[in-house]
This record gives sequence, C-alpha cells and structure tokens, in this order.
Amino acid sequence: MPIRQITIVGTGLIGGSLGLALRHVGYTGSIVGCDKPEVLEEALARGAIDRGASDPREAALNCDVVVLATPVGAIFSIFERIAPILSPGALITDTGSTKEGFVSRAKLVFGEAAGERVLPGHPMAGKEYSGVEHAEANLFHQAVWLLTPIEQQPYTPRQQEYVDLLTMIGARPLAMDAKRHDRLCAWISHLPQMMATALASCLRDEFGDDPAIAQIGGRALREMTRIAHSPYSMWRDIVLTNSQNIEEALLRYEQQLVHLREDLRGLGLREMFENANQFGQTGTSD
Repeated sequence: MPIRQITIVGTGLIGGSLGLALRHVGYTGSIVGCDKPEVLEEALARGAIDRGASDPREAALNCDVVVLATPVGAIFSIFERIAPILSPGALITDTGSTKEGFVSRAKLVFGEAAGERVLPGHPMAGKEYSGVEHAEANLFHQAVWLLTPIEQQPYTPRQQEYVDLLTMIGARPLAMDAKRHDRLCAWISHLPQMMATALASCLRDEFGDDPAIAQIGGRALREMTRIAHSPYSMWRDIVLTNSQNIEEALLRYEQQLVHLREDLRGLGLREMFENANQFGQTGTSD
C-alpha cells in the first residue's frame, strides 16, 4: 500500500528540507510536521508540511511513516513516546548522526519485530546553520543517505517504499551495519567538526576579533572553519552517543599532528604530504 502520510518530527533544516524535497518530486500524500508552533508556522508558509502539531503523539496518528529529524537525544525520547500508539504497519525511521544507540532502543521497545518496524537512517547532507529558514528542496540531491537495517534481511514492502522515496528526492541510499556506521562517521564527519571547532576557537583565542583575519584569510581558511558555526545543541548529543569512536579518531589525529610538528624540518614532512596527496584518488565511485 502506498505511503499516504508521512509525519516529520522536527521540521528544521533536515526535516524541512525533506518535506520540501518530497513536494518537489511530486509526492501527493500528506506531510505532517511536529515542532514548536513558531517553527511549524514557518514550515507551513514555506510549503514543507501540510499541517502541524506540537505533540508528537498527535502528529503521528494514522501515519504510515514517522521520520524523527530532531537531535539524537530527542530522537530517543520521542521514539519511546510514539512507538506504542503507532499501527503495526507504520514504519519509524530517523535522520540522526549516530545509529548504535537508536538500534538498541528499537530492540528494547519492539523486540524481535524491531527489524520490521524500524529502519534507522542518516542523510549525509546539511549546512553549518540550522532551522527551517535554511531548508532547501535539493539539499539531498546526490547525497548518500545511510541506512542501518536492524536485521540483515530484505526490506519489508513499507521500508522499500520509503527507500524508493529517498531515491526519488535525489538521495543515494546505502545500507551498512550500525557499528560500522558510527565508526566511519566519527572519522569522516565528527572528527572534521571537532577539528573545525578547535581551529576556530584557537584563532579567536589568539587574535580575538582582529578584522585582519577575515580580510586576509583565504579560501582554505573559510573552508576549514565553515562548519565551526554548527550549533552545540546538535553536536552535544552526537558526541555523547559516539564518544568512544570520536576519542579514538581524535587521538590518532593528535598523534599525526605531533609527527607533523616534529618533521617540519625533516624528510617526514614530504612523506606526509605525498601520502595525503593520495587520499581520495582511489576507491571512489559516482
């Protein structure tokens, strides 16, 4: 049976962009949003949702798919609130940046049925600024949308319908194990955020608001510090739910920085540059 109603809990940048993307590709079902009243008002004005409700349980009534697009900590609590009131055929998914914790909660709530009732997800797309006012219909175009099925089995018909919708909006669904997801994201997403935050914080401590930094700072500096504007409110939960993997990545990076500092006048610097030059040149695909 086609997906007739999608409820998006959290209509900010990601949730709002999902609603806009679905409408852009001609999805004709109902899109219900759940957020603070002022956020819902903006989401309605922009056409990201058809109607809204501030109570997740009210918003999720009669839905076929619930997308939890809030910060990770809120995903856990909202999931436990709405799971008991959903119909057996309703699918719960999310957009959180860590997956092992959500998978564990799903198993606790649904037991053996977790693999059918829940399909954890994580779009590898976003911006340094949050909020529905920054939402875009094309945010997910050509972006990988990671999925971490709880059980290694073919998708249920409802899950496949949802995956097909992700493909329709231009995303590239890719399935992997939740543990592998969290380790990979610690390196390719969470570590870069920590690096950008540390660099921007260090620059501010060293130079304050010296206008010369912005005047002479080139493209490299702008690119390396762009995501330093990302809000702590979002990253707090990501770090708390993936701290071990992030700690390991940070330690390895710290060791590499030490080697770099020690080799500034030695041959090791050339070797590190040559090694870095090879990154991304193999093993990639469109």
